[in-house]
Amino acid sequence: MSQQEIKGYVHSVETFGLVDGPGVRYIIFLQGCAMRCQYCHNPETWAFTRDTEKTPQEAFDAALRYRNYWRNNGGLTISGGEPLLQMDFVSEVFRLARAKGIHTALDTSGQPFAPDNADWMARFDALLENTSLVILDLKEIEDEKHKKLTGHSNKNILAMAQYVAQHGVPLWIRHVLVPGLTDDAEGLRQLDAFIRTLPTVRRVEVLPYHTLGLFKWKNLGIPYPLEGVRVPTEEEVKAAEDLLHVRDYPDAPKE
Repeated sequence: MSQQEIKGYVHSVETFGLVDGPGVRYIIFLQGCAMRCQYCHNPETWAFTRDTEKTPQEAFDAALRYRNYWRNNGGLTISGGEPLLQMDFVSEVFRLARAKGIHTALDTSGQPFAPDNADWMARFDALLENTSLVILDLKEIEDEKHKKLTGHSNKNILAMAQYVAQHGVPLWIRHVLVPGLTDDAEGLRQLDAFIRTLPTVRRVEVLPYHTLGLFKWKNLGIPYPLEGVRVPTEEEVKAAEDLLHVRDYPDAPKE
């Protein structure tokens, strides 16, 4: 497929992001996601709508206008939705960015990873060649719990984490902490043990569950499955961070 034929469908952009990768980031949020995470704060990105169509060059040129802000290894992040559902678009945007020495970060849940599909894997390898960092959400380590939480198995997601690490690409791992759902100590210990098998992990983040996206579920007429679930306390977040040894990693925030 030629560069002119590739199109991306963008939900929104953030021009001065500070949490989705190192430094200041320009973040492109793509449309479409197969996961149905019970705590999702962007359910409006689930549907694969085609409202805002961009070529890779158009998307990159829009980002490049903000290059003067990209100090301290800042750069371009592509998120979603699920960016791997539009992998060829992401790959071409990243190719254009890396050609100009720009740091690129892929923010993904890993759900589309298809290790048994040779064509898909060849395209994924091409993407990794121009990816500076993969930010991977590991939502739950136990497969049955993961299915209940998201509607999908995590086996291919864990396989993707291993594959990315084996190919030498730096990883940031994220885990959303939901009281009574993703915070059990034994599960966090198992998650920690898995993360420690990944040699390229540079950062582990515990993201406290919040309800800031609840109004989006209501606006879309979707029943919210975690109605009444509280946010975690600072002490609970700290306990989870200790179980995941977040301060052991080189990119951990300085206290």
